[in-house]
Amino acid sequence: MAAEKRIQKKWFRLDTAALIFPAITRRDWCNVFRVSADFADEVDPEMLQQAVNDLRPRFPQFYLALNQGLFWYYLEEIKKDIRVREDYAYPLTFMSRREVKKAGLRVLYYKNRIAVEFFHSLTDGRGGITYLCNLAARYTEIRYHIKVPTEKMIFRLSDKPDPEEYEDSFLKNAAPVAASRKESVSYHLKGRKEKKGFKHLTTGIVDTAVLLEEAHKRKVSVTSFLAGVMAESIISMQEERRSVSRRKPVKITIPVDLRRLYGSRTLRNFSLVLNPGVDPRFGSYTLNELCDTINHQLRAYATKQNMAGMIAANVKPQQLLILRLAPVQIKNIVMDLVYGHSGESSGSINISNLGNLELPEAMKPYVNRMEFIIGPQRSYPNNCSVLSYQDKTCINMIRNIRETELERRFFSRLVDLGIPVEIETNRRE
Repeated sequence: MAAEKRIQKKWFRLDTAALIFPAITRRDWCNVFRVSADFADEVDPEMLQQAVNDLRPRFPQFYLALNQGLFWYYLEEIKKDIRVREDYAYPLTFMSRREVKKAGLRVLYYKNRIAVEFFHSLTDGRGGITYLCNLAARYTEIRYHIKVPTEKMIFRLSDKPDPEEYEDSFLKNAAPVAASRKESVSYHLKGRKEKKGFKHLTTGIVDTAVLLEEAHKRKVSVTSFLAGVMAESIISMQEERRSVSRRKPVKITIPVDLRRLYGSRTLRNFSLVLNPGVDPRFGSYTLNELCDTINHQLRAYATKQNMAGMIAANVKPQQLLILRLAPVQIKNIVMDLVYGHSGESSGSINISNLGNLELPEAMKPYVNRMEFIIGPQRSYPNNCSVLSYQDKTCINMIRNIRETELERRFFSRLVDLGIPVEIETNRRE
């Protein structure tokens, strides 16, 4: 009975990771990410709208708006339907506080593409791609008059939501003692910022089998391999700009999906980041050494015990009585200061890899491509996100500056290593 009452609530507390995002949002920056699916035929907006409406009873935790209380922000059920709209500009246009108060996600379409953009307080990449897969499945059923089986990531829409999908899994898995947040400051790229928030997106499409072969040749994961190539590119840029004594560590921020470690089924945020990398002041590194170092650091630190300590570092402060009783405006100031000091200072760029996505066989003739895009961070201008589907891997490099140097070096290096790259861009003249 208690679980049933929790499901029927009209509002939700923000999960532990989600608390930070309203506090650090600025007029020109908001933490939003996008997932998208390209279909074989042009999208029918009315059918898409029906699919969005049909998902609401099964996934009510996505149909929420952000509101501000006296002590905390909270998520509240949207009374109106989320209306689908045509994609009108570039990916991840600014999501204002006013918009987030109406809905924490957008559902967009353009030609044969369906895209969903999420304010990060709703969910993380794994939760977002789960929603998109089920939206694509329902749209496929309506559009093509077929039945999509409930397998892989597809849920049965007639089922009631499971309480575990709502839980704040951080609270369940925090260690008794918090790990230290202290890390060295990393090198950040800079450039001439684009006007009006425009974001350049460069997509490199590679053959997944070839990418896997190059990673396995070095006995590392695809994420570690790409992080090694990215670190090499950034190190070479820093070497051209700074003397040895003025150089800083180059570390790649990599989100870790904690569901796998702890067996969680939550669809809310449940990931934390690690910052593997090297200090170029201590000597030069070959690509193989970079990949090996990053891979070992990830394997060493992405353990249940270590991540539990990192979880505790986020959970413990919110349990302090003085912070719990502080008005939300004071909390915003404190969290903004903490984020500015340690939130992004420890990484040079983010590489977020959702891995290889598998849809039911019934959907594959209709869904040609899947993508994942994260926006630039608040304090550094470039970011990278990766998703594999149907033998192809889309590597999305996004930036809010004019300079193209990082993606040019990164993709050129992949080509040099024998990985052909097909480039797409939204670059404007």
